[in-house]
Amino acid sequence: MRLFIAINFNADTKDRLQALSDELRKVSSRGRYSLRENLHITLAFLGECGAERIATVKSVMNEIVFSPFNLQIDRIGRFNRNGGDIWWAGVRKNSTLSELHQNLSARLREQNFCLEARKFSPHITLGREIVTKAQQRQIEPFGETISRVDLMKSERINGKLTYTAIYDKEGRAVFR
Repeated sequence: MRLFIAINFNADTKDRLQALSDELRKVSSRGRYSLRENLHITLAFLGECGAERIATVKSVMNEIVFSPFNLQIDRIGRFNRNGGDIWWAGVRKNSTLSELHQNLSARLREQNFCLEARKFSPHITLGREIVTKAQQRQIEPFGETISRVDLMKSERINGKLTYTAIYDKEGRAVFR
């Protein structure tokens, strides 16, 4: 199974993200846009994993401790690519999110998972191969409280890219 660990969003946040994608589509001549139900932040891409590795991922996820935190989406940007850019909604710098990513990545590497070496740049992909005259910009911030991370399975079902949560880890309130 092709797997990744992600932060998924509630319906309101997905609606706002879809509206940003729709705006981008209107001013673009070409692109492949993310489906509303697939909008997420990838914390760790794991790739192809068998059943024994899935058990290890679940164990690692169970070891991670985090408190619910507020995540704010505050800009639209792009990664330049030949043949069309990847456009995304960007996340305001968040130390709790960065720490969650670092802890999860370190534990996965200890279990011999090969993770991307590039710097963590939390974002929500709105579309790929986009050709547009749109400009990167700040937007009115919006977001939600994140209290869960999900282990996701990626597959094509009847030609449609489908992401399905197969396990989740809840954050816990920490009282001091």
